[in-house]
Amino acid sequence: MTAHQRNAAGLHANTSTRDDSATNTTNVPRVKTRASVPDILWKVIVWGGVVFFLLNVLLLIATVGVNSIATRWFGTPLPQGFTLHWYAQAWRDFQLGSVLWVTFEVVGAVVLLSIALGVPAAYALARAQFPGKRICMFVFLLPLMVPPVTYGIPMATAMYQTGLAGTLTGVILANLVPALPFVILVMTPFIEQIDPNLESAARIFGANTLRYFRYVLLPLLVPGMLAAGLLVLVRTIGMFELTFFTAGPDTQTLVVALYYAVFSTGVRAPQSIDAMAMIYMAITLAWVLVALQFVSPTQLVSRVKEQR
Repeated sequence: MTAHQRNAAGLHANTSTRDDSATNTTNVPRVKTRASVPDILWKVIVWGGVVFFLLNVLLLIATVGVNSIATRWFGTPLPQGFTLHWYAQAWRDFQLGSVLWVTFEVVGAVVLLSIALGVPAAYALARAQFPGKRICMFVFLLPLMVPPVTYGIPMATAMYQTGLAGTLTGVILANLVPALPFVILVMTPFIEQIDPNLESAARIFGANTLRYFRYVLLPLLVPGMLAAGLLVLVRTIGMFELTFFTAGPDTQTLVVALYYAVFSTGVRAPQSIDAMAMIYMAITLAWVLVALQFVSPTQLVSRVKEQR
């Protein structure tokens, strides 16, 4: 056998071996993993609970919404007629124009002040190392861990003694008490993720404190500030206890006005109260949807990494 014939025979043997290996690999049966019965049962229970909860919430909202436009609804699957009269009556009876303006002023002032005061405090807590830092952080976060009624009553008493209760300033300061720690809680871990070497590099290239803040630090902080502002906005809109304790007749926010509409003396049509509740829900959802166009709180970490 010549060398050429030996090479051809070896090549044929290797090819046959690879074909056999491929055939054996192809013929190996695949093992299909099946979910166990407890796993399937657990998924059914979880999804069933979620669907049941969402269905109840949607039915409650639908009931209030339908009743707010119903002429009369008693003992029948659907109202006898529909009208928008109750919305006009609620706007007129509860003076919703002035109430909405006060709500806008309180929410806007609380968001701006909490960001302006909370971001520097969070930066100091994130960068500085000093004895008692944990205690200081605990004191800052105490209003978030304690129910608002606990400190709301003595705070309202002090405001009545100083003449701040019943004023717009008093309502803003009362809502600022839990809002400021909330911004600190959100911004402190956000700032800790920003590389402190960026400041050193900016200093090396001749940037002073103002330039470093404007061109380096502020663009990195904007996503976190927007997210913190969004959370404070939602929290302030629904903050009832502190606003109720410190608001006067002309400084009621929408949630306090809704409470007075339900529980104050006098006979009021339930459709009018439901109309006011729908107005409150629509305004809250509108503010949240507008805010979510600019920031998504669940993407804070990824945005920091992208900026870096």
